[in-house]
Amino acid sequence: MMALARAAQLNMKAGHVVQGGSTLTQQLAKNIFLTREQTLKRKTQEVLLALWLETRYSKKEILQLYLARVYFGGGTVGIETGAQRFFDKPAKDLNLGEAALLAGLLKAPDRLNPVKNKKASARRTGLVLGELYTQNYITDIQYQNALTTPIEIEPVAVKAVASAGYFSDWVLSEMDTQIGPPRTDIIVHTSLDMDAQKAAQAAVTAELASPYARQRNAQQAALIALDGAGAVRAMVGGADYQHSTYNRAVRAKRQPGSAFKPFVYLGAMERGFSPWDMIVDEPIDIDGWQPGNFSHKYKGSVSLETALALSLNTVAVRLGENIGRESVVSTAAKMGLPGFKPYASLALGAQETPLITLSAAYVPFANWGYKVEAYGLEAIYSTDGHMLYTHEVPPKIQVLNSDVLGKMNMMLKTTVARGTGRAARISGQDIAGKTGTTNDYRDAWFVGYVADYVAGVWVGNDDNSKMARVTGGTIPARIWQKFMAETLKDHPPTALPIAHKPGDIARPIRPVPAAPIVDMTPKKDEDPLESLLADLEQALP
Repeated sequence: MMALARAAQLNMKAGHVVQGGSTLTQQLAKNIFLTREQTLKRKTQEVLLALWLETRYSKKEILQLYLARVYFGGGTVGIETGAQRFFDKPAKDLNLGEAALLAGLLKAPDRLNPVKNKKASARRTGLVLGELYTQNYITDIQYQNALTTPIEIEPVAVKAVASAGYFSDWVLSEMDTQIGPPRTDIIVHTSLDMDAQKAAQAAVTAELASPYARQRNAQQAALIALDGAGAVRAMVGGADYQHSTYNRAVRAKRQPGSAFKPFVYLGAMERGFSPWDMIVDEPIDIDGWQPGNFSHKYKGSVSLETALALSLNTVAVRLGENIGRESVVSTAAKMGLPGFKPYASLALGAQETPLITLSAAYVPFANWGYKVEAYGLEAIYSTDGHMLYTHEVPPKIQVLNSDVLGKMNMMLKTTVARGTGRAARISGQDIAGKTGTTNDYRDAWFVGYVADYVAGVWVGNDDNSKMARVTGGTIPARIWQKFMAETLKDHPPTALPIAHKPGDIARPIRPVPAAPIVDMTPKKDEDPLESLLADLEQALP
């Protein structure tokens, strides 16, 4: 009663509900009879209904009713369902530690979810056990045993495809945001394509288990696939969901490296450059910072198409300086990559972003130029067919015109056909994409696409340790190729819109004051792309 009085005093002073003081019976009344609205009228109704319940049911019956309806997060209602979701067992078989974990979860089901936040859940479980011990509900031996017995979380995902658990956790968290704790059984429709999910899991598992990956300390990977509307069709958040439920596709922020370069080149295309403009690959110095190429060699005059295909660092930096870093930042934000800073290393992807965000930013290249937001929750219905939520299709925002889109697709197709992304090639399919590798081989990426379908892959280690010369063109591109070859096997290829070279004249582009750009047209009998590619391969292990 003291808590209720204190809450009532604060609420009356504020003129609205600012603090709750609900008893267990009041929470039961709220869950059964009332809405989530926070008003003084509703709070009064809650108190009256709680008094009514206590005159008709015993304390034990009220507790049973409460436990049958309480919300444990992620669409899980009731103690029995909660026990099955987190421990894959009936509630009657829970041990003391497991029961304490579920009890502690009630305070903040999403924040204390043991699948998503093990540390917070463990602290809360310890607090519950401590209260039970202090109040003499358990003995000293029971308390010590509960503290020292490991609690194994065995979330019930889609067991035939264990990696679907990453997607399920992500979608259920979003569901909590959209409709709050459900009062009854619900039906949830999602964007997940189970065939694509199986292919994604198989591709990640196969490559990480390969001798190549093991020898090179590549321990983790993530994959996400989106259609042209932004719907997530497959999501693998790590090597093994049963071993680690941490979703690296959504939650991990890593540097994309050269996988960010398309947004630098996009900024240039929008400001009048073309893939056939010539630029000099040579050393560059920006206030003492001297980025070099992967091969530690410089090739002189190359086209922008060739420079992107071979991922030449000096060219990307020079191009970014030419159009202005703020222009690169605004271009990236327009495509769906907000928050980047105009640092000198911007053009080389030296700022962090999640895989899901980077992959979604590539979707306009695949869907004829329209920005998207990644989503997985399509609709929620009650069992009687009442619609509780539906994904609202946002207004179409075209961020690329057809001319710029054609130029970008042409260059990114060259990257896969003859550049660093060749391991991603699939016979008969029109594929474009970009590799990415960060300093000391800590992160390796490949983001690629066909018409209306994008997939992104990240490979690295949770402790940020170095891999042994793993680049985006190796394990990530192979994972992407395995996944997409299986996913696209029954889909006829669709051509990407591309630009065509207007002639054989290569025009020089405007010079950068700090490092002039000159026109050095290659010799007629020399293919500059093949020459550069040969040198790059010599530098690879």
